[in-house]
Amino acid sequence: MTATENSGAGAQTALVTGATSGLGRAIAIALARDGFEVVVHGRDAGRGARAVEQIEMSGGRARFAAADLSDPNSIERLAADAGQVDVLVNNAGFSWFGATADLKADMFDALFASNVRAPYLLVAALAPGMAARGSGSIINISSMSARVGLAAGAAYGATKGALESLTRAWAAEFSPSGVRVNAVAPGPVYTDGSVPERTTALAPARRRSPGWSASSPRRRPATSPARSWPPTAAARPSNPAINAGRPRRLARSRLLTQRRSS
Repeated sequence: MTATENSGAGAQTALVTGATSGLGRAIAIALARDGFEVVVHGRDAGRGARAVEQIEMSGGRARFAAADLSDPNSIERLAADAGQVDVLVNNAGFSWFGATADLKADMFDALFASNVRAPYLLVAALAPGMAARGSGSIINISSMSARVGLAAGAAYGATKGALESLTRAWAAEFSPSGVRVNAVAPGPVYTDGSVPERTTALAPARRRSPGWSASSPRRRPATSPARSWPPTAAARPSNPAINAGRPRRLARSRLLTQRRSS
């Protein structure tokens, strides 16, 4: 279902944080292809312009919005600049890997500010509007590290575990008003900034993760509880901790669009 089909009256707006590169950029491009007007968030105006240009060259609509997600005031301005948002994708964040004893307090705080506080503040700013309109979708990009113990990723894994906890709480809070809240937990993703050796080293941990199978080594999506409503492919969980691990293939951005009964 496209954004136009979903809304019934013109395209809807999607805000994707960290959308100037990597996974966020791919999400933004897919949403634009499906008819959403995309607010491309990032910190680098040059990369933002290139992402917007790529979307527009394919016939989509997008605009760039700069914001420092470590600054609550900047987050507030981003929410105001985005306007009425129908889909929020909390993708931005960063990781730190190393020995627990080597992580300094300021880096620990920065991880939680970017990976936990920023999504929280954006949901606080935008979800009430979705609830008032009776529809909307919030997608939190989590990580396999939320559920798999990585020896060098204690703090990063804790931020993603917190994000999944928020996802479940927000599903309970906002789903009665028609807002779906889900988390997607990918495994290692090769992006411009990835280090192949580090990604390959995560393979043993992937095999120990609940969603891994020999026939399908790619990490299956982790989602919020089934009470996230209305139900979609994403809200019918594939995570075995929730739904016995039944595999389900998701369309490119079907989980981001409202499914209405015909």
